Amino acid sequence: MKFNRISFAASLGVLACAANAQSSVTLYGTVDQYLSRLKSSSGTTITSLEDGTTLRSRLGLRGEEDLGGGYKAKFQLEMGLYADSGSQADTTRAFDRQAWVGVAAPYGELRFGRQNGIIFYRGDYIDFTSRTLGSVVNAFGTPSRYDNDLSYISPRLGGFLFEAHYALGESTAGASSQAVYQLGLDYLNGPFRVGYAGITGKAPDGAAVPQSMRYDNLYANYDYGNGKVYAVYIRSNNNAASGTLNNGGSILGNVGGVVAGTNAEATRFYRITQVSGDYNVTPVLRVGALYGQIKDTSGNGKNANGFGIGAYYSLSKRTTLVALVHSLRNDPNAGFRPSGSAAVRANFTAAADVNGKTINGLALGVVHRF
Repeated sequence: MKFNRISFAASLGVLACAANAQSSVTLYGTVDQYLSRLKSSSGTTITSLEDGTTLRSRLGLRGEEDLGGGYKAKFQLEMGLYADSGSQADTTRAFDRQAWVGVAAPYGELRFGRQNGIIFYRGDYIDFTSRTLGSVVNAFGTPSRYDNDLSYISPRLGGFLFEAHYALGESTAGASSQAVYQLGLDYLNGPFRVGYAGITGKAPDGAAVPQSMRYDNLYANYDYGNGKVYAVYIRSNNNAASGTLNNGGSILGNVGGVVAGTNAEATRFYRITQVSGDYNVTPVLRVGALYGQIKDTSGNGKNANGFGIGAYYSLSKRTTLVALVHSLRNDPNAGFRPSGSAAVRANFTAAADVNGKTINGLALGVVHRF
């Protein structure tokens, strides 16, 4: 009996070691801080320490367990931080950026929970900034993540990768009322990449403004060996007035929420076009530039255009110095403002400094990944 108990205990130890060897949990994060200088054509200036030129500060846990037969259980928990103050990005959530669990299989991956969306993940494909500070696309606003999200990500077959998301509106009107749908298709063939990423946020049945929110993104890039060239076309109605500012609000929140069906500006669509390119001067120094336009197709003149010029110097695999010059020119009826990977907290808030104004910016910062 004693021998059997010892043998049984030893077997449990072996099994525990084997299970431990087949699973892993990783602590990761970034700290992204930059000195920002913004100047409006009104004459007003703001100097501040900000968070998130390219990778907003965050802390996360991700893990997976090998289930055998090509199957894995996976999870990810991620929270945003303001490293300039040490505060949470969202004080109402422990993990505002991601909180999901899923199963990966040979035929694709299923995830359940709060997740980054398709358009968010395509940031690296859109421009040299990875669609962050200095990007006109980012100044318009980019839907990023939603609650109650069910997703499927296919393996890449013949160069194609398919992705779909369905975020329940969890409304008493029905499972699909105020739901958020996402579809994406990415094709990669050597140096060429083209793709589509789209999102639809449904207005509730019987809404005063029944127009759904749409964000349709077509992108392409080409790796010419020492850098990339990029082009993107977007059609969307996810922009509205915010207080006294002519722009800055959204029909569907960029980091959560549902379409209320009450905002008349949901019927106004915009076209956003942008071209960009970068060049690796040395193995540790990359430079890039972009130009973009926002066109109000309703004819109400809420148009804007802008540019960004940047340089990234790698001190190591984990630490990068960043320098950016960016500019956003609003037509008289427009009121767009610059935005980074995190919102620029010390930004212009008075209509006199934004509406119809040109906003120029300089950013100098450091990004550390761990």
